[in-house]
Amino acid sequence: MPNWYYSKKSLRKTPSLLDNVSAEKEQRYRREGARFIINVGTKMGLRYDTIATGVVYFHRFYMFHSFRTFPRFITACCCLFLAGKVEETPKKCKDIIKTARAFLTEKQYTSFGEDPKEEVMTMERILLQTIKFDLQVSHPYGFLLKYAKCLKGDKAKLQKMVQMAWTFINDSLCTTLCLQWEPEVVAIALIYLSGKLNKFEVTDWVGRTSRHTRWWDVYVEDISVELLEDICHQVLDLYSTPIPNSPRDSPPESPVLPPKVSGKHSLPSSPPKSPATAPLPSKEPPAGMPIPTIDSSKPSVPPPPPPEIQEPPTPPIPYTIPPPPPSQPYYHPSTQDFPPNYPPPPTGVPPYVTAPVLYPPPPPGAMPPGMPPPVAHPGYPPPPMRPQAPTGVPSVRITRVTN
Repeated sequence: MPNWYYSKKSLRKTPSLLDNVSAEKEQRYRREGARFIINVGTKMGLRYDTIATGVVYFHRFYMFHSFRTFPRFITACCCLFLAGKVEETPKKCKDIIKTARAFLTEKQYTSFGEDPKEEVMTMERILLQTIKFDLQVSHPYGFLLKYAKCLKGDKAKLQKMVQMAWTFINDSLCTTLCLQWEPEVVAIALIYLSGKLNKFEVTDWVGRTSRHTRWWDVYVEDISVELLEDICHQVLDLYSTPIPNSPRDSPPESPVLPPKVSGKHSLPSSPPKSPATAPLPSKEPPAGMPIPTIDSSKPSVPPPPPPEIQEPPTPPIPYTIPPPPPSQPYYHPSTQDFPPNYPPPPTGVPPYVTAPVLYPPPPPGAMPPGMPPPVAHPGYPPPPMRPQAPTGVPSVRITRVTN
């Protein structure tokens, strides 16, 4: 995973500073972008972790790009849009732009171009590539609550100290502390600052041992008081410089303005191109090979290949109707019970013939008067006649069975 923590020396060599943007102006742009994300996210009802994730994306993005190249308000909307999806609190892009419109002036809103949604969606792809798809971000909020549960003392003072430390974490998003130290260290430093301002010193904590001289030694080792005080001073310096509540309150910008983006499908300005290089020498075509030309007045048709590689046309294959199948006697529906798609009999086999069904003639007494007796089929003897009783009912012989 990439390392997102930089030294103060690296923070003095950002792309914006190398692009002739003053350090004071870069700090102001970072504060305005972070406050813009906080205001828009709060108005849309997003959670604190979603807003903080968007601010971290914003700070990380401008460690690789200049404020001259990419307008900060488009980037801020894009960071909040991506953070909502990562933290599972998504908002529609058009809703974010509509909410952000209330915090921008007409001049600032012109940087969104004719199609603001297309600008934000295009910027999202650039943002993902810039932060190398490292989307999971930890924040000091969770560590603040974790450490506060392990501290012992007056509950009222502890509650007040934790509440003040939470406010300091919110304000620290307008600084570059998220680019300098891990969230655990920032949480410890702001608890330390809150305790100093509330005149509350933590003397007992859960898990205290003889080798732990300070409460934060249980969680993070080798943190000096000088380091914590340096973090505290970076947060306190915010209050000496007024933070505008919205971009409308920011001072007018100098001639260094973000480029105006126009066009429905125009991409944001890309980083400066590399110096132009000498063109490659042209290669002469081989002798005898014509160079195809395209006439712009005619419909766009690809030019034909050179004669050397043209293939002879393939003659069309005439379509021939297949001969009909040989005439075969098929089944007769009235005499054979075959399915409709039953195939014909093979060649050389006579047609199937079904023998007539013969039934025995009825007894003489069962025929109605005046009907001639049935004629037996030639070649088959008639069945034997059973003796008839005078009543015309067949006689039945009953045998008594005794035990």
